[in-house]
Amino acid sequence: MTMRPIRIIGDPVLRTPAEPVTSFDAELRALVTDLMDTLLGAPGRAGVAAPQIGVSAQVFVYDADGHRGHLINPTLELSDELQDDDEGCLSVPGLYFPTPRALHATAHGFDQHGKPLTIAGTGFLARALQHETDHLAGRLYVDTLRGETRRRALREIRAGRFDSPRRRTT
Repeated sequence: MTMRPIRIIGDPVLRTPAEPVTSFDAELRALVTDLMDTLLGAPGRAGVAAPQIGVSAQVFVYDADGHRGHLINPTLELSDELQDDDEGCLSVPGLYFPTPRALHATAHGFDQHGKPLTIAGTGFLARALQHETDHLAGRLYVDTLRGETRRRALREIRAGRFDSPRRRTT
């Protein structure tokens, strides 16, 4: 089992769009295994994207609402209907803010062998798919916040008020 350290906000890899995967080889399968080990190696984790472990590749793993898997080179289809719930992130540990997301999400991409894969979810699974896909584009959930919630989040981040995650975190 290889649990990799999670990169924390301020690390440039988290703000850089990840590279599309072009080789579905043993190296990719090892990355998926490391990501899954990192996800499952600590309680309360719902997803980990490759940039969060310092790898610029469009790959993430998830374990949300009874669904567990991985997705490579994802694209999303989102519903217009929204959900607004607290969201957290392993790369911004211990901070949770109400974050609007689409209620339904369908992600299209590939598995580690290059076979097409579609994952559809509602609620927390939809949130996790959106959150992890954002990581691959160099975005963090705090980037989606608006108004006073955004100002409060940025104050907390600047103050470095991180602690260990207590809830399910994507």
